[in-house]
Amino acid sequence: MLYGKNLGKYLSLDETSLSNGELYTILTNKDANGKKGCIIAIVKGTKAKDVINVLNKISVERRNIVKEVTVDMAGNMNLIAKKCFPKTEIVTDRFHVQKLASEAVQEERIRLRWKIIEQENKAIEDARKAGKAYKPELLSNGDTHRQLLARSRYLLFKSKTKWTPRQMERAEIVFKLYPTIEKAYNLSQGLSYIFENNTDKNIARLKLAHWYNEVELSEFKSFNTIARSIQMHYESILNYFNNRSTNAAAESFNAKIKEFRAQFRGVRDVKFFLYRLTKLYA
Repeated sequence: MLYGKNLGKYLSLDETSLSNGELYTILTNKDANGKKGCIIAIVKGTKAKDVINVLNKISVERRNIVKEVTVDMAGNMNLIAKKCFPKTEIVTDRFHVQKLASEAVQEERIRLRWKIIEQENKAIEDARKAGKAYKPELLSNGDTHRQLLARSRYLLFKSKTKWTPRQMERAEIVFKLYPTIEKAYNLSQGLSYIFENNTDKNIARLKLAHWYNEVELSEFKSFNTIARSIQMHYESILNYFNNRSTNAAAESFNAKIKEFRAQFRGVRDVKFFLYRLTKLYA
């Protein structure tokens, strides 16, 4: 489904699921603010070739008016943007980059939690063999080690300035007992700080170089993988600092689609659902 007349200077490219995990690629116009005229194209699937063939039906002159396209870190989205809008600036969404760092922190927390669960299971087994009742160690905040790692999930997503007093207490214990979690958390927050507190592209480039050095010294496999991923999208990530553009418009539109879908308790007829969607937003 193509609505070339809705093409604008600032676009968002993303994928969404309508029903049964079936993915669609959606190109939206940011200037429409998620209202009528925001949908430019909806293409079934995520194959770059299919999407490019549809978008190329818009004249080259029209496509050349586009100044900026925001995408996630998926290779197919970058390819679509490059092929269809060769004169535009491609911006990789900062929140997808930060999400990878947050997931790396959680990966370390989960790894330690499985280790504690295994130790606890062995301690329970040994206690039974000895005919004793197993009593887990209680920490100063009332948590067991297992509970501590489970309950610290949400605080590790947030900045220290947004922690509640209970979360501050829990974080202090977590970082004292498990220093690798603190190291991973600091790396993740360091990356967020670069995005949140820099407006100059050249300064951001320097700060990212320092962050790479910290990652190499940390010897975290997952963070080294993130650093390599950032290097693969280096220029498009740095383009964020030109206008501080994100893919939030696309994520917001995806949320609208989900809400629309929920009103009808799912999607039975995809074609009719798309018809309704385009009547409202195209």
